Amino acid sequence: MQPYELSLTAAAAAIRAGRLSPVELVDSVLERVERLEPHLNAYATVTAEQARHAARKAADDIAAGRSRGPLHGIPMGLKDLIDVAGVATTASSRVRADHRAQADSTVAARLGAAGAVLVGKTHTHEFAYGLTTPQTRNAWDTGRVAGGSSGGSAVAVASGTATFALGTDTGGSIRVPAALNGVVGLKPTYGLVPRHGVTSLSWSLDHVGPLTRTVEDQALVLAALAGHDPRDPASLDAPAQDYRPGAGQDLTGLRVGVPRNHYFEHVDTEVEAAVRQAVDRLQALGARLVEVEIPMTRYIQATQWGLMVPEATAYHERTLRAVPELYQVDVRTLLEAGELMPAGDYLRAQRSRTLMRQEWARVLADVDVIAAPTVPATAAKADQETITWADGTVEAVSDAYVRLSAPANLTGVPSLSVPVGHDTAGLPIGMQLLGRPLGENVLLRVGHAYEQSQPTRVLAPAA
Repeated sequence: MQPYELSLTAAAAAIRAGRLSPVELVDSVLERVERLEPHLNAYATVTAEQARHAARKAADDIAAGRSRGPLHGIPMGLKDLIDVAGVATTASSRVRADHRAQADSTVAARLGAAGAVLVGKTHTHEFAYGLTTPQTRNAWDTGRVAGGSSGGSAVAVASGTATFALGTDTGGSIRVPAALNGVVGLKPTYGLVPRHGVTSLSWSLDHVGPLTRTVEDQALVLAALAGHDPRDPASLDAPAQDYRPGAGQDLTGLRVGVPRNHYFEHVDTEVEAAVRQAVDRLQALGARLVEVEIPMTRYIQATQWGLMVPEATAYHERTLRAVPELYQVDVRTLLEAGELMPAGDYLRAQRSRTLMRQEWARVLADVDVIAAPTVPATAAKADQETITWADGTVEAVSDAYVRLSAPANLTGVPSLSVPVGHDTAGLPIGMQLLGRPLGENVLLRVGHAYEQSQPTRVLAPAA
């Protein structure tokens, strides 16, 4: 096995035991970047020399007994919305082509303090305003979309050009590309991971979270990221938790909610079959299945767009008027639409979200997690605009992808996407686990138990 193939957990153990040097690991990943980037285009910026220097320093520090923990010497990618001092943060847009960050974002600073090594900044759908990341190709099939807007981060992890990565999630933008590329993606509880120094799409819906190869890897990264930061007004001052899921697979006594509505409607038959099989596996591990009704489903997408569109337009107000021609057409259209949205609609969306949070709290009082598909279909072809369901309903690809992920953004509850197999075309399928606020430890326990009960997965067969 080559070093780039190792999970974060396995790489950290090998470094700790002296079997692997951070220099070997980073060099292996950078060689992978050089070979695959022409085919995948996961990175907006590659910081190869900076990474090699950091790897040598990590190796020296660890050899001298100054280990900073499991992330020390581990190569990572950061979505190109996340500031790193002296490195470009372009948001994959011509609008910010010349922008270089003056200081680290909170998450970059925390990962740097933990010793992680930056390989580069990963592509996003422009300013995170989309769900396909069109410039990046799917790690399993380069003729298909990567998913978005954290598509670059998911593809980097899936292809071995980063051991882990960070993304952002406003309507599913961590979990959608995680599912489409066969990796693990976590949208934490709203406010658990600070967003200071991260370019915003919609401040009341934005989350920062990790993409990894295993659930256990998620726990290691989340431990470094979580914690209060007064520079983010939404940051929670919550007690520290031990997110490690433990080695056991026993889920006896745990209640898993299985939706009777919404999440299994207009879903590809192979996706539904794989997710239901995964749910049955949770039951075999001891969990009790409980049928649940998802509340206020007819208002989900209207509420999501009613909040996101005006908030995004407000953020871009000056540049939209100064240099509208520098935006991609799809993003500019959405931003201009936001200028036409009445204030009353935004307020109604806020009220709808409040009611939705209350109703979801009632549902989650009766179960420990909810298990459902992450997205209703596998990766669309690069030029595909719509999906036609069995009953003849035609749905835009972006609407289909956001439909099942948006509820966790609106309610702020944590959601973890884990791979649960592939369709007959070999494309990955994801199951999402949703839990109570600050219930990440429960989601990770369930996801890890499922993962441990299944055969080991390999990296994507990248070009």
